[in-house]
Amino acid sequence: MPDHAEPTDAVRGIHDDTRPGPSRRPVKAVLLDFHGTLAQVEEPRDWVLAAAATCGVTLDRVRATALADRLLTAGRAGGPLPTRVPPGLAELWADRDLYPYAHRGAYTGLAATVDAGIDGLAEALYERVLVPEGWVPYPDTAPTLAALRRAGVPVAVVSNIGFDLRPIFDAWGLTDLVDAFVLSYEVGRCKPDPGIFWRACGMLGVDPEEALMVGDTPADAGAVAAGCAVLVLPAAGPGHPNGLGSILALTHPTP
Repeated sequence: MPDHAEPTDAVRGIHDDTRPGPSRRPVKAVLLDFHGTLAQVEEPRDWVLAAAATCGVTLDRVRATALADRLLTAGRAGGPLPTRVPPGLAELWADRDLYPYAHRGAYTGLAATVDAGIDGLAEALYERVLVPEGWVPYPDTAPTLAALRRAGVPVAVVSNIGFDLRPIFDAWGLTDLVDAFVLSYEVGRCKPDPGIFWRACGMLGVDPEEALMVGDTPADAGAVAAGCAVLVLPAAGPGHPNGLGSILALTHPTP
């Protein structure tokens, strides 16, 4: 996974007690990454066990763990980048966040490079990323979105992704707390391209200088080039706090 900056280093133009000047510029809207910020994919072993079960195969936990390790090395949607992309998948890989067919083809193709001896496993593994059960929202996700809604701060989910996130938010009961979904495959731009952040700000009706982008990778920090303030959160596993709630202090200034 990409290196993650500490949150205190990643806030641009928001807060710095060591320098003179205004306390900070106002934040009128929040842009939120999805994977690694609002939710994390399920644990690798659970991922493999569930996918194998849909193929009619019950794996013991030792075999599932070993298989998960091999699949993570090959490349998992929502997981670490592959150590190597086979030449035959290079074009799909390059376009994976711009077209649904490329996203599916790239990740099923990578999974198929692992000989698991289970018919249909590559497709079953990919299907897990499309359903709510394949994701674990962070503990602060629902409370933070609800607090932003109560404060009247509009929110956009900005994600490099090749499939629709809305059904997942529907299942979690969070759709009404999100004002816009700005997905790379729908808008034709991927982070860190400033265009995707400008689109999000336009959909929320704010200037980039009034928006805070919150994410967990250097691609999210690319919002600085679009004029946004940026907060980069530390890495956290499924179900573990990642500091998301800290953005409330940035959107609710004290006198």
